[in-house]
Amino acid sequence: MTAPTIPAARTAQALQARRKKTEDGLARIRDVLEQMIKARTPITMAAVARAADVSRTFLYEHADARTLVNEAMSQAAGRRVQDRRTEQTEIEASWRERALNTEAALKTAHAEILAQREQIADLLGQIRDLQTGWSQDDITRIITDNGALKKQVRQLTTETKSLTGKLAAARDNVRFADKRIADLEVQLTEQNQDPT
Repeated sequence: MTAPTIPAARTAQALQARRKKTEDGLARIRDVLEQMIKARTPITMAAVARAADVSRTFLYEHADARTLVNEAMSQAAGRRVQDRRTEQTEIEASWRERALNTEAALKTAHAEILAQREQIADLLGQIRDLQTGWSQDDITRIITDNGALKKQVRQLTTETKSLTGKLAAARDNVRFADKRIADLEVQLTEQNQDPT
């Protein structure tokens, strides 16, 4: 009767050792996957097998191991998608802010040009209406002021052209960013639909 119990004891020990080895492997796989997710390292079966010191066969054939790796891959993919979306949102917000700032500066420049033109018109009208009643010094001063105002108008006109160009460039950049985001979303959708 003792002979049949010895093989059964050995079998039980072998099964226990195998269970322990499997549990240790799964624990190492969990640790490796946590580290890879934190470090944002690409997760592949080969990389996990190497780092966890298990065979690829173990990863493919053991359901728990395969589930752990697949869940980690899905989590990492979701994180990458979220990171890309966040980055694109920040870029888009930056370009929109630049476009809004340029538009505000352009409006300010237009308002200044309009004010300068109105002031020039008023001064020219005063010169024509009251030219005889003014001394030569007054006329010289007004003509000098008029020249300075015209110079300011030219500078503001140049600045307006520059700001208009910057606004057009900012709008082009926003359109390009929108197109790029749409392309990336299509790529991500195609990658998420591709089972391999």
